[in-house]
Amino acid sequence: MRCYLHALLLCMIFAFFSVLYVFNQLVSTLEDRDEWTLRTAQRIPDRSGHDAGHLVRKGPGVAGLRDPQDRCMSLSVSYWNPYWSLPADVCGVNCLLESSHRERSGSAVEESRDERIHLAVVACGPRLEETLTMLKSAVLFSKKPLHFYIFAEDHLHDSFRDALDSWPSMVQPRFNFTTYPITFPSENAKEWKKLFKPCASQRLFLPLILKDVDSLLYVDTDILFLQPVEEIWAFLSQFNSSHLAAMAPEHEEPRIAWYNRFARHPYYGKTGINSGVMLMNMTRFREKHFKNDMTIVPLQWEEMLMPLLQKYKLNITWGDQDLLNIIFHHNPESLYVFPCQWNYRPDHCIYGSNCQQAEQEGVFILHGNRGVYHDDKQPAFRAVYEAIQKYPFGESMVNSLLLPLEATLQATTHTYCGRASHLFTKRLQQSIKSVQQDAAQRR
Repeated sequence: MRCYLHALLLCMIFAFFSVLYVFNQLVSTLEDRDEWTLRTAQRIPDRSGHDAGHLVRKGPGVAGLRDPQDRCMSLSVSYWNPYWSLPADVCGVNCLLESSHRERSGSAVEESRDERIHLAVVACGPRLEETLTMLKSAVLFSKKPLHFYIFAEDHLHDSFRDALDSWPSMVQPRFNFTTYPITFPSENAKEWKKLFKPCASQRLFLPLILKDVDSLLYVDTDILFLQPVEEIWAFLSQFNSSHLAAMAPEHEEPRIAWYNRFARHPYYGKTGINSGVMLMNMTRFREKHFKNDMTIVPLQWEEMLMPLLQKYKLNITWGDQDLLNIIFHHNPESLYVFPCQWNYRPDHCIYGSNCQQAEQEGVFILHGNRGVYHDDKQPAFRAVYEAIQKYPFGESMVNSLLLPLEATLQATTHTYCGRASHLFTKRLQQSIKSVQQDAAQRR
């Protein structure tokens, strides 16, 4: 009996200190937020003449200068939450650099805010060319104007601007873009940056950074659009009053799925979700109070992230994607799940085709995770990437994109994914046909 009492006492002590730790994390987060609120109330003037805290202009801005200090003096700089830390060589502390890339008076990009599709990507390390190819695939097939939010390491900003400015004038009116520095909470900033892959967890903080953006499509750099971006954007109209995000399942086949076999933390549904393609109602992210397993009190997004990382950092493998799985495990009513052809990865064909929706309708969005665009493990994925990368703007999409790709894919049938490669071109053919019809109508 005495042993049981000792065990019970130890459990109570452990539970007490666990609750105390979580409470301490919450208090720390709330103190940071209160400090930001106080500064905002004091109306610190914005050096650009815009209202403080205005992060995204309604129209395009001026080109960024190469010198970081000149950039800070010349571009829109908004004072922002001291909860975040920016690189010292950007513009000091407590400010966010918005380097919107150029004026385009009278362009299609200046259509009403509701007409634009907002697309975000995070690029760190050797991801410049891969990101540009993703953006190219978005521009090729979309009919609605696009606004790109490019979060990148500071040394990549000029490369992005130079590359996108070099695209032909006939495609320039279809898009605009803004570059942002990588910013993480000042507390444990290094830990956030190195979580899973460099800078990948930046996506968790997009609702807190882009405060003037209502809805956003986030994609990884290794995404390729095989149909217009507005098709996935249309899922926003299918959200019910509880939905605030849409993602695809991590796996279709539980026998080969990762989460249900190996995860040491809660996850969504039967096989988890993949965050490489994530459609977000950002306003709802900012407003919702999330159920969680750290406290009986629902927490707002910014209050929850740090305590969640501290609790699970030793049990997660896939970084921020695991954190999203934990969050939506406790808030399943907030997630809209779209079919696998909207986030088609090697897992869907490496052991034989297991995405039934793609079998019927083709692949809509290709996700070349695990670096398959750059090695020989999945040549069918690499063939699609290289075909879009090498396609010259303005050339015939049939002769310079579709036919060469189909020929290359014929040489990949020795792999399971190669045998399913007709699914890669099924929707692509329709997208190209639609672009041609639209061009004919404009003549």
